[in-house]
Amino acid sequence: MIGMTLELSDHWVWDNWVAHNGDDQHLFFLRASRALIDPDRRHHRAAIGHAVSQNLRTWTLLPDALVHSDGPAFDDLATWTGSVIQAPDGTWRLFYTGISRAERGLTQRIGWATSPDLIEWTRMTSPALEADPRWYETLGEGTWPDEAWRDPFVFEHEGLFHMFITARSNLGDPDGRGVVGHATSPDLDTWTVLEPLTNPAGFGQMEVVQARIVNGTPSLLFSCGAADASVSAAFGDRATATWVARGETLLGPWDMAGARPVQLPSLYAAQFVRDREEWALMGFTNEVDGVFVGSIIDPIPWSDDLLG
Repeated sequence: MIGMTLELSDHWVWDNWVAHNGDDQHLFFLRASRALIDPDRRHHRAAIGHAVSQNLRTWTLLPDALVHSDGPAFDDLATWTGSVIQAPDGTWRLFYTGISRAERGLTQRIGWATSPDLIEWTRMTSPALEADPRWYETLGEGTWPDEAWRDPFVFEHEGLFHMFITARSNLGDPDGRGVVGHATSPDLDTWTVLEPLTNPAGFGQMEVVQARIVNGTPSLLFSCGAADASVSAAFGDRATATWVARGETLLGPWDMAGARPVQLPSLYAAQFVRDREEWALMGFTNEVDGVFVGSIIDPIPWSDDLLG
């Protein structure tokens, strides 16, 4: 099993992301009580937990960053994966996914919260960001169990803020419509949804998408389980996989046909992080011998040798 850096006796922990503030490294992660017994039930009980470290290995738990809101609201059932970025005025923004009770969690939207210190978070009252049916598949089309519009990854590039989103195209083979959704903002407050940055390439969904320039190469990192991909032959007998596609810039174009799986079968929702000035992977341990683990791993030094 991959080495564990954060394991809770009373909660499963899974998707996670890091924000740096001086010497402190803040880890945000999804968590749900193990009292649910069945780990599949965790998705509708998820809150966003929080911990801090100075070495990405020894963590001090902090109060949860966000839990589901009081209804009715787009996030009154659960809060899911997102990212954190510092705004130009020095405050922080947490972009996250919300699902609602009214829709039984089937429609995903993206909202955000603000903080002066990464500890206390206040939800914004702006409308949640939704999938635009001009380009993206919505729940009514009936080709997928839910409306995929989640896992916002926000970064600044050449004077504009960009959001990458787990989404599905409204065109192509329903088994492989996963794309990188895209939205832009001049100020982190007003967002414009644009057409996808990728075309369908055989992945039913591209989860927890992230783009970084890693060792000089623009690299697109995402996860997709074998059951959710028409390219599943590339997985062999593994249950899960994390993938890397190379690109020309942080906005692509990406060589999706040449995407390669990371040879760490229990790793899911991986993210590139800076560990002692070197690139590394962090994520969570998904399944081992068919059993869900739900713990966050120690950073794994990045090397192209990890790619299949």
